[in-house]
Amino acid sequence: MTICAFTAAAENGNAWAARPGCVITAEGSYAARLARHGESWYPERWTLGGPEPYAVPLPGHQPEEPGTEVQPMTDGRVLVHRAMGGRHTFSLLYPTGPGTGELALGAVECPGAGSRLRLLPPSPTGNRAYALAVDGDTTTVWLVAGGAHGPERLARVPARCGGGVWLDRAGRMLALDRVPEGGPTKTVVVDLARGGEVSPLLEITEESDDRVLLADWDSGLLLIRSDAPSPGHARLGWGVLGSTLPVRFPECLRLGSASVTPFAIQPGQMLTPESCAVALRIDGAAGSWVGVWRPAHRTVQHLAPPAGWLAGAGLWTPEGVLRLPYATEAVRCGVARLAVPGGTVPPVKEPSARPGPDSGERGAARPVPLQQAPLWERTASGAAKVRRPLAEPARRTPAAAVRNPPTEAALRTPSEPVHKPPAEAAGTPPAEVTKTSPAGNAPVMAAR
Repeated sequence: MTICAFTAAAENGNAWAARPGCVITAEGSYAARLARHGESWYPERWTLGGPEPYAVPLPGHQPEEPGTEVQPMTDGRVLVHRAMGGRHTFSLLYPTGPGTGELALGAVECPGAGSRLRLLPPSPTGNRAYALAVDGDTTTVWLVAGGAHGPERLARVPARCGGGVWLDRAGRMLALDRVPEGGPTKTVVVDLARGGEVSPLLEITEESDDRVLLADWDSGLLLIRSDAPSPGHARLGWGVLGSTLPVRFPECLRLGSASVTPFAIQPGQMLTPESCAVALRIDGAAGSWVGVWRPAHRTVQHLAPPAGWLAGAGLWTPEGVLRLPYATEAVRCGVARLAVPGGTVPPVKEPSARPGPDSGERGAARPVPLQQAPLWERTASGAAKVRRPLAEPARRTPAAAVRNPPTEAALRTPSEPVHKPPAEAAGTPPAEVTKTSPAGNAPVMAAR
């Protein structure tokens, strides 16, 4: 049902990638999806905060187009984004007894040829909603719900951008994948509290395409995709914001021709990001299933999802229970709870000092730690200095200071200045929990 909606959305330019079967608020109280009855599509809100989930249909005066986007708000209303040519309208839907109430919020015009606009993932605060618009070589971040006077332009980036990952609980730091013309993709951070100031975040090598896919606000764990370890072939890796540890690319996350996409990280692991459970959507020739992986482990657990799983949607509880929404003919609104054993793992030790001159290691061979390159730059005299933090040190944001000075290999000047705005796993999906035991982690050697 939802696959048809995504395909049609991609065809009419209202989506840049396949979206999950439903969208869940950051704290997990509500979800929303575009449901189908016969040939008609309509928004549907799920309430997840009670003892049992239940669905509330929110049909309007006429059926929705397959490319319509929906997003739940923490007050129970559902944001609807409708695209009509170059005009994008936004409304909030809410139940009113037997009918549906609708509050129009305004519209954003994107008349340019090839222009696109889509909703960003739900904000951490839940009372605001944002959209990303690309028009030519400019990307604009819009506040489309929660503002004082309709849609508001918050930031403008002088390049085409995609992605969109929130890096802090305040909804201030937004990571975007910047795609300059003729250059590699790099992740940048847009500070929405400073008028859209843009700073580099992730650069493993100068030539690699580096993207942030997912972030956990408690532990600082990041899931990234990069072709740095194997040029031309993107791989999944992980790092920790503000840490001196390098970006790592575990071999166990390479599953042959199967596609692996992380969609949820276990929250609440403040001091042990390596113990966070990560839920993976695995798409192979025989269908889609769920994988569970932890950075400290060298295996991926393969789990059979519930029948009717809204693929790509789910969330973790702090206790390590994975909640997967599903819908079937018999169960219109259901949530499966999978308790995934993980146990305790020792924290990964950080290097206490840089390699000495007689240690046999050259500084240029050290893997680049995540976020060191953006935080350090060269002065005219060749010395290194720390850039202004992106946020106050008390917050766990991408501005967290690097605890140890980086080696010479890690000191890398970003390609763009700071801008201020004016083994084959696809054969058969698992029927029960199994484990794979591939080789260990293979960190990338970034500097040459």
